[in-house]
Amino acid sequence: MMVKILCDSACDLSLETLQNYNVDCLPLSVTIGGEEFEDGKTIIPEKVYSLMRDGESPKTSQVSPQAFRDTFINYVKEEQEFIYFAFSSELSGTYQTAKMVEQEVKEEYPDAKFEIIDTEAASLGYGLIILRIAELAKEGKTFEEIVEIGSFHAEHMEHIFTVDDLEYLYRGGRVSKTAAFVGSLLRIKPLLHMEDGKLIPLEKIRGSKKVLRRMVDVMKERGVDLNKQRLAISHGDDIQTAEKLAEMIREEFGTKEIHIEMVGAVIGAHAGPGTIALFFLNKSPE
Repeated sequence: MMVKILCDSACDLSLETLQNYNVDCLPLSVTIGGEEFEDGKTIIPEKVYSLMRDGESPKTSQVSPQAFRDTFINYVKEEQEFIYFAFSSELSGTYQTAKMVEQEVKEEYPDAKFEIIDTEAASLGYGLIILRIAELAKEGKTFEEIVEIGSFHAEHMEHIFTVDDLEYLYRGGRVSKTAAFVGSLLRIKPLLHMEDGKLIPLEKIRGSKKVLRRMVDVMKERGVDLNKQRLAISHGDDIQTAEKLAEMIREEFGTKEIHIEMVGAVIGAHAGPGTIALFFLNKSPE
């Protein structure tokens, strides 16, 4: 029996992709306009972005302990080995909740074989990890092999991204009110990355065209075997800019496979419409 792969909706993989790769996805929640929705199930990102443009400020919440318990118990009773690769513990309490439930379930079922891993990743950086380990599971790799290779991809996954309006990061507590005001006034585009699972400002760039060029340059500085990797771009309801960035990457590196998806409702609730994010490995698997 092959190992089952679990993830959560912060991976920003489409339902179709998840089904194709036989991955079970647990939804985080978004509360907007006084209603709570399940990310990827009862609300689509476009709706969230539309409401945000109209001034709404969404709130997000982690996967519930009961949802984890029900899912874990279901697989344990079927004697199904599984691995849950989780959204960065620095950005959500989802991982910690899963670990708490893991301990409870393993006390009840001492022979259960499953593991919870913090990817320290988000959006399609997280999604790329899930795609790779799902492929390994399909190939029949062992539980230990999947944990090892998945952990390598998590450790070496780069996240380089920018947002269209600093106001959304301000609302989420990521930048100061003054920085958001000045940034919008001067058309400053922040370039950020992930470090140890946290969002860290990298540079401030004036102008949209310059920021895309800089993203490609940072990729060149940090990436390896960029013509051979599967790369990813996620966007906050801005497919044209995502496609433009993809074309720049193809021209620069000859990359064949670039996975493009919309930033999901939960990640998008914090980053806002117009977000553009780029994901790649900074070290080649042996």
